[in-house]
Formats: sequence, C-alpha cells, structure tokens
Amino acid sequence: MPGENLSRDEAQERAALLSVDGYEVSLDVRSAVGDTGGEPRTFRSVTTIRFRCADPGATSFADLVAPSVTAVSLNGRDLDPSEVFDGARIVLEDLAADNELVVDAQCAYSRTGEGLHRFVDPEDGEVYLYTQYEPADSRRVFANFEQPDLKAPFRFEVRAPEGWTVWSNGTGEQQDGVWRFAETKPISTYITAVVAGPYHYVTDTYERTFEDGTRLEIPLGAMCRKGLAPYFDADDVFLVTRQGLDFFHDHFDYPYPFGKYDQAFVPEYNLGAMENPGLVTFREEFIFRGKVTQASYERRANVVLHEMAHMWFGDLVTMVWWDDLWLKESFADFMGTFSMVEATRFTDGWITFANNRKSWAYRADQLPSTHPVTADIRDLQDAKLNFDGITYAKGASVLKQLVAYAGRDAFLEGARRYFKRNAYGNTRLGDLLSVLEETSGRDMAAWSRAWLQTAGVNSLTPQVVLDAEGRVGELAIVQEAPQPHPELRPHRVAVGLYRRAAGGALERYARAEVDVDGPRTVVGELAGAQAPELVLVNDDDLTYCKIRFDDTSLATLRAGLGDVTDPLARALCWSALWNLTRDAILPARDFVDLVLRFAGRESDIGVLQMLHAWAGSALTYYAAPEWRAEGGRLLADGAVRELRRAEPGSQHQLAWARFVATVASDPEELQLLQGLLEGTAKIDGLEVDQELRWAFLEPLTAHGVADASVLAAELARDDTASGKRHQVRCLAARPSAAVKAQAWASVVESEALSNALVEATIAGFSRPSQRELTAPYAQKYFAAIERVWAQRSIQIAMHVVSGLFPSLQDSPATLDATDAWLSAHEGAPPALRRLVLEARDDLARALRGQACDAAAAT
Repeated sequence: MPGENLSRDEAQERAALLSVDGYEVSLDVRSAVGDTGGEPRTFRSVTTIRFRCADPGATSFADLVAPSVTAVSLNGRDLDPSEVFDGARIVLEDLAADNELVVDAQCAYSRTGEGLHRFVDPEDGEVYLYTQYEPADSRRVFANFEQPDLKAPFRFEVRAPEGWTVWSNGTGEQQDGVWRFAETKPISTYITAVVAGPYHYVTDTYERTFEDGTRLEIPLGAMCRKGLAPYFDADDVFLVTRQGLDFFHDHFDYPYPFGKYDQAFVPEYNLGAMENPGLVTFREEFIFRGKVTQASYERRANVVLHEMAHMWFGDLVTMVWWDDLWLKESFADFMGTFSMVEATRFTDGWITFANNRKSWAYRADQLPSTHPVTADIRDLQDAKLNFDGITYAKGASVLKQLVAYAGRDAFLEGARRYFKRNAYGNTRLGDLLSVLEETSGRDMAAWSRAWLQTAGVNSLTPQVVLDAEGRVGELAIVQEAPQPHPELRPHRVAVGLYRRAAGGALERYARAEVDVDGPRTVVGELAGAQAPELVLVNDDDLTYCKIRFDDTSLATLRAGLGDVTDPLARALCWSALWNLTRDAILPARDFVDLVLRFAGRESDIGVLQMLHAWAGSALTYYAAPEWRAEGGRLLADGAVRELRRAEPGSQHQLAWARFVATVASDPEELQLLQGLLEGTAKIDGLEVDQELRWAFLEPLTAHGVADASVLAAELARDDTASGKRHQVRCLAARPSAAVKAQAWASVVESEALSNALVEATIAGFSRPSQRELTAPYAQKYFAAIERVWAQRSIQIAMHVVSGLFPSLQDSPATLDATDAWLSAHEGAPPALRRLVLEARDDLARALRGQACDAAAAT
C-alpha cells in the first residue's frame, strides 16, 4: 500500500518537526462477536492526539492502516477523509504550534497476527482478541505517529462484549460497559497493547522492600484461553517472574516503572513474546498440553526473563530508530540467560546459549544478508527482517564478550547510569558506549568498531608445537576472517587443555585466559604443560567465534567425544563439529556417526534435542543423495535403540521418542509408532499423551500408513485449536500429488487460512521423503513470490517466501533457477530479495556439504 513502508529519512524529518504530548484511544470491539452477515469484520477506533509542531504552517502526516476513515478533525477543522487519507497515511497540512488531531476510523480485525488479531476457539466457539504491533502495526488499530522516538503517554478505553475482561498497559476498571485504563508513562506506539476476551486469569503479587525503606508492590497476572486452563501452570510462571524482578532490582537499581505486570499467553502468535510494558504477550505454546522435557521449561523461563529485561532495555529506554534495535534485543537476549542462570533453577542456561542460541547467530552471520549488530535499516521492511540471529543471539554473544572485556561490575554500573540518564527517552549507540567507557576505563569506540559495526564471524584454530620432552613448546591461536568480511577482532578467550584421566574421562588439566588480537596469538602461560589430547579454544564460551580443532584434537573427539566430562565443554565441541559440517569440512555421515555413538550419553537434555535437530538436518541437506537412504536407516535404528535403552519415564526417553517420529520411514519403525498409538506396543515408562500422539501420526501420514479418516478421528479426540493445527499439518503431509496441489493453493492462492494454519500447512507440504511430489512447485514458486509479496501481509509473505523455497530440490538446476529469478528481479523489494538470497545461500551450502560427503565415500 502506498506510504505503508515508512523510511528512516521520513521518520527523522517527522521527529525533528513533531513532539507528542499524549494519546487518547477509544476502541469498540463489540463487533468481534455475533453474525456479520458475511461482511468483513471491523471495529471502531477513535483517536485523539495532542502534539506540537516546531515549524508552524508545516505539513506532516499521521499513520493509519484501515479500510475506511469516518471523520478527521485537525484543531477543530473537519478534513475530508477522501482527500487526506490514502489507506496508510493521513496528510496534516498547516500545522499550528499546538495541535489536536481526532480520527474516527473503521479498522479491520486481523487473522495474520498483525494488529488486532481475532481468534475463534473451535473447542467452545469463544472469541479472543489480542494486539501485536512490532515493528509498526499499532497503526492497524489506531491513528498515530508510528516510530519509536515519538514517545507519549497513552490512555485507552475499550467497549467490549458483555462478560469479557479487557487488559491494557495500565490498570483498568469497568464502568457502564466501558473499560478505562490508567494513563501510561511515555512509551512508543509499538509497545502499547490490548487483550480482550473470556480469558482464564490468575493473579499474584510481587513485594519488595528496598534498603532505604521504600516498599514496592506489583500486581501480577497471567492469562490464557479457557480451553488451556487445565494445563496452565501459572505458579511456575509467577515463580520465575518474582525471581526475575528480584534479580533486576538487585542489579539495575531502578524499580520496575510500569505498575502492574500481566502476562498473556495468546493463540496464533507470530513471535515468541512481546515486551508490552505491564502486559507482556506470549505464544500460548508455552503452556504445555503434554509432557515436555526440562529444556521446554528452561526456554519458557528464558523468554519470561528476556521480556522482563525489556522493561528497562527497550521500554524505559528505547532506540531512536530500528538501526539500534540491538540496544534492546541483544541486551534482553543476554540478560535473559544471565538472570536465568543466577536467579532461577535453570543454572545450566549458558550451555543452552552456547549450543542453541549461538548456532542461530553463526548461521545468520554467514548469510549474504549478514550485517553489523548495529544495522543499516532503511525502512520498516528492513526492520521486520532484522529481528534475526545477529540482532538477538550474536548481539547477546558480543555482550557476553563485553562483560569479559570490561568486567561484570563495570558493565552493570554502566547499565544503571544508562537507565537513569535516559529514562523514558530514546538513545543511540554512542549513549551506551559513553557510560561504559566511564565505568570500565576501556576504549569502547575501538571495541564497538570491531564488534558492533562490522559483520561476519571469526574462526579460532589452535596450533600446538611439542618440545623434545613431549610437552607444549608453543601453543598459538590463529584467527581467520574469510571474505567478504575480513575483520579480525579482539577476543578475550579461555583456552582449555584436556587429557584422559583414570577411567578414560577427558578432563581439563590446564586453562589460560588470553586476549587474542590479530592473525596469530601465542598463549605463553601454557608453555611447558603436558601434551594435550584436546585443545578447546574458547573454553567457557567467553567470546563469539567458530571454534576449530588441530588434527590431534579432532581425532580425540572422533574417538571419544562422549568422554568429555564437562557439559559446557562438550556442548562447545558439538557446536564446533556442527559448524564444520555446515562448512563442508566434516562429512555429514561422520557427524551422523558421532551422534549415533555419543548422543546416547549426553546428559544435558537441551543439547540432546539440539543434536537430534542437527542430525536430521545433516541427513536432509548435507548428506550425499546416494547415502540418504542408508543414513536414514542408521539414524532410525539408532533412535529406536536409544529409546529402548532410555530410563523409563525420563525426559531423555521422551526426547528419543520424538526423534524416532522425525526419522521413522521403514515399515518396522512405522509399525512401532502405530502400535504405540493403538496400545498394541508398549515401551516401559513412555506415556503417549495427546501431543505425542500427533507427533507419531505425522510420519504415519507422510508415509501413507494413516489417511484423512484417521486424522479426522484424532481431531474428534482432540477437537481443540492445537489439535486443528496438528491435523492441518498432517493433512498437508499426505503423499499425494492432489494433496500437495490443494495445500499449495490454500497458502499461495487463498487468504482463507489464519497465520497459524498457513504455517502448519507449509510445514506439512515440505517433507524430505517427498522430494518428487514437491518438485513441480519449484518453478511455480518463482512465478508466485513477487505477487505474494505485493498482495499479502508481510508476516504471511515471509512465511510463504521462506517456507516454500524449493530447498529440497537440492540440485544445481534449482540454484540456477534462483539466480535467474534474482537477475530478472533486481528491482524487487529489498526485503523480498534478501529472503531469496538467504535461501539461495542455504542451498549452495547444502550442495557443498553433499559434495564433501560424497567425497568421503570414495
């Protein structure tokens, strides 16, 4: 839509011209229920904005994405909506020094998770609403100035159907059928929020008395759909919430500033969560309907604390523009793990960070779309795509390195000064660096140039020379940075030396910390040490880099990776081996072999589940096509073997059961899954709950063992929103050309499906075992994506463009077709081209990996 993609230049011009004093927003969502006679559902939105203009007589604009505008009034002067509103912007001419804008509009409910999302629960017919705005979708709900640096206080009022409860950022009360909410502190538009419906709501209280005698009491609330209430463990959510608030109060010296603290778990959510002050929203999949491993609870705790960190990093102090998105996301990602490890039961969180979170960063940082942590964000489409592994996980890794570089106390003192100086304001990179220079005495400009303002990941490789007595004569670290990002960075690293102890365990016997700078750094402290069997660069995971191994170390890991006793060191070794596989240095079959030999001994459940995912990816993308069938049989046999070996009722048993479901393909494995479903087979301690039933049904459906009637019967058994998503995914996974045609049409040619069902259909459509069935859609993909990008919301378009790329048609012909599209569409929207370029890079990497694996067979 013209004007919908706000540019950075436009935002800068508007921020220089306007200052906003306050919003009053009135929404009427009674139309969310009842029969509309087939008409599209809309709701009334009336907004009053009070703002100042630095240049009276100037022209500017307000943002609003809505089907229609009923009335517009500027300073008491009625404007013709047909003349001033183009569907995305309202032109404001001849502004006064002080202004009042009133906009009365009909806004549309969303089915894509953007704006005001409307969900109908298939279980009981109840309607639920929630908002999701980041980066710029509050304009789908009310008129505003949609950019983060035009902060203002907000007052909301909402008319809702009888029997509903409504929540917003401030505390609310109902009077005469209207919910009215207290005025917020000055906040950005994208973190305002409304949640409404017959939600199940649980309350608690956080209390804290500070050293000066000041007492803080924060009302806590947590909510979910009524259908999920039996599974809602709100007590655990509140426990982590209280632990987090204690941690941040202890370390930030700035009391939580936004009054109450509600947390809403909502359906069909596009993100993990969103940091709306006073009303955090989460995807409802964090409420577990069946048995899950401890890794799932750790992940939820991490997200709860990530969003809580945003109350300070992002909400209290906000970036000026999306270039500095890292000022909130990198910090929240780091502080989420930092606080979780120190304040909750999840004390091994840095292992998950090293093995899982950083894997996301390493992948993103090697794509052609990689960018510095401080990115160049030209417009809102750029911003949407930069919620990526660099902004989150690399940025968090860099902050972990900063803590090692500047010191923990200096880092936290810098944060405290940053909050106090910039409270309720907006900042840039320099505002943070200046306080960190004060507190650490370090040159933050040089550190920033190396770590925040350049792209790419370095690799660190040990070089060991032994002396005549067989001891370490010299140990050096070689740093490399391949083109097109040749920047060598300063790294504070720990180097660990490992040897076998009694009983065969690989244990660390020497450690040294050193500042790596330049292409080669000698670690003098380790000279004279016993000869190591394994050298682990970046032991303890202090920096952000790809770990490489010398020949001796790699041979040691091949022979005995499971003998590394320290779980973090072991996780770092696994991550390094996975990077070697992705870089076409270690053959995929060798990685699969390592998983088969050593994953059964992995104690950390999060690492084990990551190994399962990596092994599946190695087989699907990096294994030579002629070895896939054999590799699949080996993985499936190994998974079943470990499932039977696992301790009955343990989380490891559950993880292996789920892995069996992802790799099962032979009749005997499918027969086992069918028997477990029907109760004719049994594995001691394995409880086949509803979620596990759906996990087993997916491979049975994909391999033609279960049909649509079986799925219909299962949906009758689990006639819920979750069950419907599972059924839709399984239906699209059936091995039929007609099924694939129907799934493709429902996603690409129709807008009937909601965001959650689009995602489920795409997941079922693309099955590694069905390459031949989906081959005809490679050409159709390239013919459709530009139209999809133009016609669909950006969230749905991203699902389609990324999810339906023909990555399983892994041949040079597909690479050529991708290059042909890119050459012929140089003028396509940059965000669309970025997604295609990223998919192309993954495909090229897969082909290199397959060549490496094929060479290993000769």
